[in-house]
Amino acid sequence: MQLRVLLLDAHDLVHWGFKSLLAGERWVERFVAAHTADEAVELARRHGPHVAIVDLAAAPNSLGQLTERLRQASPATRVLLMSAGENVSTRSARAAGASGFVSKRRGAREIASAARMVGLGMTLFEPGRASERRLLSDREREVLELVASGRTNREIAARLFLSPYTVKDHASTLYRKLGARNRAEAILRAHRLGLLDEI
Repeated sequence: MQLRVLLLDAHDLVHWGFKSLLAGERWVERFVAAHTADEAVELARRHGPHVAIVDLAAAPNSLGQLTERLRQASPATRVLLMSAGENVSTRSARAAGASGFVSKRRGAREIASAARMVGLGMTLFEPGRASERRLLSDREREVLELVASGRTNREIAARLFLSPYTVKDHASTLYRKLGARNRAEAILRAHRLGLLDEI
């Protein structure tokens, strides 16, 4: 079965890379690319792609709203999310209406293969919660959970029988690993990664 593929990514280099790669694939009937969400919706309406590869950075406001718009324009289109940075928990991706997620750190051929699988009706999510949890050490996870519960560094130190300076070090490390500048960003990113689902 040949598939029509839509790519939503802000970068011309990514467009060129996918176009070059998919041009030689027998399973690709047509490849179209958009820089913005509005362009993607219009191309979906015009071409009815089987799969839309959507870079998370191109949907900064509401991913769920974007997938809904794509589906309204082309009801049969399935969405494969990809990101160069943060991962997305399977639960979050499904809630947004996606059928899969793949990291841009994967090779181009792997992403293309993932797009084919999703376009054929399968779901594909990279290993989620277990691998995401390995991002932080057990102690960093304990600190993160207490940070998310609103406790101060001094309160966390008393709870974990650590010095406030040690807690500050753990907090700084987990902020760096999550790419966050402060507590609020760390909590937001942790939720998006599924690290705080059980709290």
